[in-house]
Amino acid sequence: MKITFPDGKISEFPENSTGYDVALSISEGLTRSSAAIKVNGVIQDLTTPITMDSEISIVTFKEKEGLDVLRHSAAHVMALAVKRLYPESKLAFGPATDDGFYYDFDDIQITEDDIKKIEDEVKKIVKEKVTFNRHEVSREEALNIFKDEPYKIQRINDLGADEVITYYQSGDLIDLCRGPHLPNSGSIKAFKVIRLAGAYWKGDSNNKMLTRVYGTAFSDKKDLKEYLDMRAKAEANDHNKLGRELDLFITDKRVGKGLPLLTPRGTTLKRTLVRFIEDEEISRGYEHTATPFMATRELYQTSGHWNLYKDGMFILGDKDNEDPNEEILSLRPMTCPHQYIIYNRKPHTYKELPKLYGETSTLFRNEASGSMHGLIRVRQFTLSEGHIMCRPDQIEEEFEKVLDLISYVMKTLDLTDYTYRFSKWDPNNTDKYINNPAAWEESQAILKRILDRSGMPYTEEEGEAAFYGPKLDIQMKNVWGKEDTVITVQLDYALAERFDMKYIDKDGSEKRPVIIHRTSIGCYERTMALLIEQYGGRFPFWLAPEQIKILTINDACHPAAEALKVKLLRAGLKADVDSRSETLKKKVRTAQLMQIPVILTIGEKEIENDTVSIRTLDGNVVHDVKVDDFISRCLELDRLRSLETSFTK
Repeated sequence: MKITFPDGKISEFPENSTGYDVALSISEGLTRSSAAIKVNGVIQDLTTPITMDSEISIVTFKEKEGLDVLRHSAAHVMALAVKRLYPESKLAFGPATDDGFYYDFDDIQITEDDIKKIEDEVKKIVKEKVTFNRHEVSREEALNIFKDEPYKIQRINDLGADEVITYYQSGDLIDLCRGPHLPNSGSIKAFKVIRLAGAYWKGDSNNKMLTRVYGTAFSDKKDLKEYLDMRAKAEANDHNKLGRELDLFITDKRVGKGLPLLTPRGTTLKRTLVRFIEDEEISRGYEHTATPFMATRELYQTSGHWNLYKDGMFILGDKDNEDPNEEILSLRPMTCPHQYIIYNRKPHTYKELPKLYGETSTLFRNEASGSMHGLIRVRQFTLSEGHIMCRPDQIEEEFEKVLDLISYVMKTLDLTDYTYRFSKWDPNNTDKYINNPAAWEESQAILKRILDRSGMPYTEEEGEAAFYGPKLDIQMKNVWGKEDTVITVQLDYALAERFDMKYIDKDGSEKRPVIIHRTSIGCYERTMALLIEQYGGRFPFWLAPEQIKILTINDACHPAAEALKVKLLRAGLKADVDSRSETLKKKVRTAQLMQIPVILTIGEKEIENDTVSIRTLDGNVVHDVKVDDFISRCLELDRLRSLETSFTK
């Protein structure tokens, strides 16, 4: 049979040759680094026979798909290790993830103290070079094979009638799985159990909580070391850790999951961001509104959110009660319908457009408990929300102005590592969207033209649009490499009609405005999380929740320190006094650990001369600076939103 390689070369191989045979014909080195083979675009085991003329490519461990195969195989090896150590445990499933894998187990009691025991057993299995043997079976055979594994039985019963059922056997482990897998466990050169966690079966909080074991694996120890070093750095800079150490936020199970409490320091940080955004938006022509935190279901039925997102809303009352006379309220998941009502309070002419509405909105979304993390994903959050009602001929100009605002905000915050995603509708899944193909084509063409003209690099993603229009998503990764949408700008041709929004055009006819949904900084909580990680808690002076810590040489200087604090606060600066009965050295160290950018020291000499001694976080020290000069420089740093903190005498 003829095998065609990626470079177009064609070679003859005996029928039923395997991917292993093909790799070996090229080199032993390639064979050692091979994880799987693609045959006519379908990835499969290296040991699966090739039965016809085919186009192939060898998948190596250096490729993501190859690493996924290795990690999926490592998950099976770990399951075998657990079964050897805990024979009564029940298997759920164990897929590869972006940076490793996990496996879920039931009927098992393990702690962090058991991790080394599992790792040692895995090492034994790797040395044994246990093979992965694929078997195809009927539904009846599968149900019999897995009769003692209830989660496998559930999965088999969930499969479609025509679905091919396969399992892999690795030593004593028989696992329901599509594959592909490595030829044997010997290629798993580096393995590490990362952590234990709880996870609901099928991700549903109504189901039983299982024990999830996270791990990772590589084909060589060097890659594992690099990963663990990266992970250690990520753990050190994780906002969930730093935010608590810097006293910015806490959580409490009595308050609830996804409901962080901002401390005075965290609230100050958020307030600084809010004032920055609101002032900037107002200077660019936005009018700010203040609308209720809740509304009747009628409002969300009009917008279309009720039918599509009802399960993600916090509803006060019976959401399934269809009596139109029964008032059912919901905490708002977005502010757009409220601002449309404000727009409709009076008539508008074409000369008044665009209308720019902004609001610092408190929103509520019933996120799944397993998806929530620190400030990144929460159930109550604050959004810098805005809506632009404009004429069709104003769309491109207004969209570009929004991009300019976002660019300015990102530059000011020194957020640079982000990407753009053009999110489009999926015409093959119209249930998710307002089904108006002509409007979708027009709005997507306009957005693409704007993006192309801007010169910004972007990717296109089908099926990620809002239900009413295409959008531009600005994506950022947290310290763990997980990508989230930080800012979104959406083009909407649909909701103006749903809310009967109008303006009088120059010819006297009534027209519908086009709506641009936008945020200038995104969700404040999520942005705070990214900023904590970006700066490692070491915020620039203007953004720091506490800008200045005042220390005294001795207790006799405390009254003067308190008076200086009052003067700084009245000037609009964020300052406090460390009045503890500790040594000056300890006070300096505490302020540095809290990442306070400026430390002032005053003693009798400074009090007499109305001066301060300044120490910045990066170690620069300036003595004998007049208090008024110091205040002027601080206000300048605030006004310029400078990323550098420097003082001169």
